[in-house]
Amino acid sequence: MMLRLAILGSTGSIGTQALDVVAAHPDRFRVVALAARSSAEALLCQVAAFRPDQAVLTQPPKGFLGTNECQWDFGEEALLDICKREDVDAVLVAVVGIAGLGAVLCAIRHGKRVLLASKEALVTGGELVMAAAKECGAPLLPVDSEHSAIFQCIQGRPNARPTRLVLTASGGPFRTFTKAQMERATLAQVLKHPNWSMGRKITVDSASMVNKALEIIEARYLFDMAPERIEVLVHPQSIVHSGVEFSDGATLMQLGLPDMRVPIAYAMSYPERLPNVGERLDLKRIAALTFEAPDLDRFPALGLAYRVLDQGGDAPVTLNGANEVAVDLVLKGSLPFFRIPQVLEAALDRVPPARIRAVEDIWEADRRAREAALKAARPWLI
Repeated sequence: MMLRLAILGSTGSIGTQALDVVAAHPDRFRVVALAARSSAEALLCQVAAFRPDQAVLTQPPKGFLGTNECQWDFGEEALLDICKREDVDAVLVAVVGIAGLGAVLCAIRHGKRVLLASKEALVTGGELVMAAAKECGAPLLPVDSEHSAIFQCIQGRPNARPTRLVLTASGGPFRTFTKAQMERATLAQVLKHPNWSMGRKITVDSASMVNKALEIIEARYLFDMAPERIEVLVHPQSIVHSGVEFSDGATLMQLGLPDMRVPIAYAMSYPERLPNVGERLDLKRIAALTFEAPDLDRFPALGLAYRVLDQGGDAPVTLNGANEVAVDLVLKGSLPFFRIPQVLEAALDRVPPARIRAVEDIWEADRRAREAALKAARPWLI
């Protein structure tokens, strides 16, 4: 069956790899709509190659009007228009940060299959998103390699509920650095991930291990698992992508070479598997797989996931919003990388958690988090 697909964040790492999958399987997918933030030239190339009916830039360059190859729309609201299209079966949400939350909720409420690469949608709106998915019967399929791995392992024993989730982490570029070395790290070092090619924001998150903190929160909601039953293991080879443990002691893990096209393709084609997506794994060549506990002294941000889940309410929103501010300051060269956890903790201390009753509460919590993070960061700004 031909899947009619919309990709939000099409010019980013996930979006471009999703289009690789589409190009390799033109008999299975038709691209109906593409959306990007401000990368007009890249989006123009994608429009020429895939001929969508609609293209969107949420922050278009001044004077940019699009082309006559398809319908062009501009602004954040246009993302929601894509999610409402009757000729779209599935929406891949690969928008950076909390900006993807509205699109996820809109796609769910319009009965689309949601392919979720924007973990922040569940971090900030976990209960609302999962409740909407249940009410509308909309499939919500993870694209993150770790959560896709867990999902795949659960499919291996569909009638047995997991008792523990194991999230693996590469350890990022500073896995073997001392605290003193991390304090001297340059932005170039921060952005040099050993195993993955990703966008700048998520690469910084990987270096600080905030990404794993956010993934703990995402897993808690996506798989309805108590936080204390979610464990993180550092696995520098990035061959074991995550796994699940069952009540009888059996543990299933999903393995594969580091290639995001595999979990992307699995979400796009589920419950089938597409042929010839990634390179085959040869364990004889890998030779050794190692695991170690994360060092919470060098990576204190990881522990903040359990803190905010324990606090409840909008505390995860505060963590996410503060991190988006901190990462933006790091990328601008205004904040030393090693200060990120301190900014997050200070923001959490400044903003007492409140209940979330509606999506408006999330936007307000995000606003307060950003204000608190900016104030917390001031003493350390360069």
